[in-house]
Amino acid sequence: MPMPLDSLADQPDDALLAAYGRGERVAARILAERFLPRLYGHAMRMLNDRAEAEDVAQEAMLRLWKIAPAWRQGEAKVSTWLYRVVANLCTDRLRRRRGVGLDSIAEPADDAASAEDGLVRAQRVAALQEALMRLPARQRQAVVLRHVEGLSNPEIAAVMEVSVEAVESLNARGKRALAKALAGRREELGYGDG
Repeated sequence: MPMPLDSLADQPDDALLAAYGRGERVAARILAERFLPRLYGHAMRMLNDRAEAEDVAQEAMLRLWKIAPAWRQGEAKVSTWLYRVVANLCTDRLRRRRGVGLDSIAEPADDAASAEDGLVRAQRVAALQEALMRLPARQRQAVVLRHVEGLSNPEIAAVMEVSVEAVESLNARGKRALAKALAGRREELGYGDG
């Protein structure tokens, strides 16, 4: 007999995945609602392409569904596993893109209203995205996972398959490079002298 939706919604990720592996279809929906927006956001920040980010997020979830029956609770966090899959898919796509100049990559569209604040915000987002795209891929991934996605350094280390110290180093170098890239644009981006 299927578990009620209320009892499934409160379950941890690995329990939901195990439930899906046993045929509880609603568990898949709950996991998708939890993870698809985060996976899409991470892929978007890594790839700067909406269509590719959607493809990557969906592919990551499809891979999760395929391994659900064999998932062993307690061995890995579902979130870490998914971020690792997204990272690998993004890396593959970025490798295929090599040689494409920054000018040929479309700027992310801004869904905000056309008010002045929206324009300033769009300028800031575009400037940050442009600066992120200039970082080496590993630094960009570490910075995005830490400062945008909010993962801890140990979680990032698991996703990137490096040591915590390497994550700290990648983040420090990435943040310094971003600060340097954006330093001369404070007034242009509406930050003034302060």
